[in-house]
Amino acid sequence: MSSTCGFAIVGTGLIADFHARAVADAGGARLAAACGRDLGRTQAFAAKHGCEAYDNLNDMLARPDINVLLIATPSGVHMEAAVAAAEAGKHVLCEKPLDISVERIDQMIAAHDKAGTRLGCIFQLRYMPVIANIRRILNEGLLGTVTYAGAYVPWWRSDDYYAKSSWHGTVEFDGGGALMNQSIHMIDLLCDLMPPVRRVTGFVSNAGHPFIETEDAATAALLFEGGAVGVIYGSTSAWPGQSKRLEICGTKGSLIMLEDHLSFLKLDESAKDIENEILAECGPKDQTDAAGVSDPGAMSYLLHQRCFEDFMRSLKNDAPFCIDGHSARKSVAVIEAVYRSARTRSQISL
Repeated sequence: MSSTCGFAIVGTGLIADFHARAVADAGGARLAAACGRDLGRTQAFAAKHGCEAYDNLNDMLARPDINVLLIATPSGVHMEAAVAAAEAGKHVLCEKPLDISVERIDQMIAAHDKAGTRLGCIFQLRYMPVIANIRRILNEGLLGTVTYAGAYVPWWRSDDYYAKSSWHGTVEFDGGGALMNQSIHMIDLLCDLMPPVRRVTGFVSNAGHPFIETEDAATAALLFEGGAVGVIYGSTSAWPGQSKRLEICGTKGSLIMLEDHLSFLKLDESAKDIENEILAECGPKDQTDAAGVSDPGAMSYLLHQRCFEDFMRSLKNDAPFCIDGHSARKSVAVIEAVYRSARTRSQISL
């Protein structure tokens, strides 16, 4: 790869604009091209972001100046673009979820393993500075034996959000609702920070948006390897929307992450100095108008930029990328288990 990494985007919807702005501000990156089904819309997107427009993915992937394909299409068609990129010798950085089933994700992983190219997923919340503090707390055993972890995403999406979209809330293209689309970021953090999930019992409902095919609210009880228990609550029917929250509790301490900061951290007396140090560095803060709780466009692209820059570093240094296909697969496996549990009214083992 040359000193400048050439990016291309497939899909020109809302999230593609975040991708394009993140590439523009990422050091050593250049957006070369964009591809979409509607050439007129793609040309407008390309004019806005200073790149070339295509309506044929293979034609775009044939360009020698493209190193990385950013996938920003509806979730249920991620696999096809990722496999095409692998066959063209291009690396892939794909919007979450990697795809809507572990079966399709495994095909993506296999295609890139065969081609020798890199497959990564955009779970940008992993790049929040607070996550490094939480990792430190867990890695140093400051919570003692971890006994509980919970992820809460009490968000709101209007009827128009679904009615005006060709794919949100559909089984074929969204793969699910409040869990697979909105809450998956927090489920990814659970899967990344905690031991593997071993058992799941779930319930889903679309009582708030009864005209959609998928759930607008879901709950799940989890059992992690090692004995900790957990909870997931995800919703797009909790008006007016509240901040997402992560809780982790143990025998020597507990923490709560509210949006992007620690709103609560309590460690036992032996770790008081560390507790004060971490709290002084990252919280508490006032998050009365948290991004994304009711408007999917109300977020910054900074975390996307950090993710893209990390992916480029992994390519430059031939080093592992932390959100590879196997890592990104975990959250989809848990969500599939929640859906299967709700459908069969049974406990599911992973």
